[in-house]
Amino acid sequence: MRKTAQFILGTSAAIMILVAGGISPAAHAAGKLPDEKVCKDKKNPPTDAVTKGACVILDRRKGNCWGCHQIAGAPSAGNIAPPLVAMKARFPDKAKLRAQVEDPDNIKPGTVMPPFGRHAILSKQEIDDLIEFLLTL
Repeated sequence: MRKTAQFILGTSAAIMILVAGGISPAAHAAGKLPDEKVCKDKKNPPTDAVTKGACVILDRRKGNCWGCHQIAGAPSAGNIAPPLVAMKARFPDKAKLRAQVEDPDNIKPGTVMPPFGRHAILSKQEIDDLIEFLLTL
């Protein structure tokens, strides 16, 4: 019992130190959205694909995915489209997920999802980064 308490206290202290010291964006982006400050940091912008993809989701001028989809940690939850969960299980083929984002009308004619690639809402790199993040959900 005492060892368990020591472990919990030690782990909690380590987490608090990391949070206070600032965890690297990549370390906390997998599976959840980063704080918007991470995305807007001009002096130290995110460099890894997962974090950059998460930032696309948060950017209202870019992905704004949470406007339609429910995403854990998003500022609000959309209810127009399916929740973005278990993405790796739902899209084991990365190319199919990319096709869904680039031009969803080819996959499901009449969909309300914008063709982010065809309409150049997102660049090819932004789509690649977005896919990397989505596959962590």
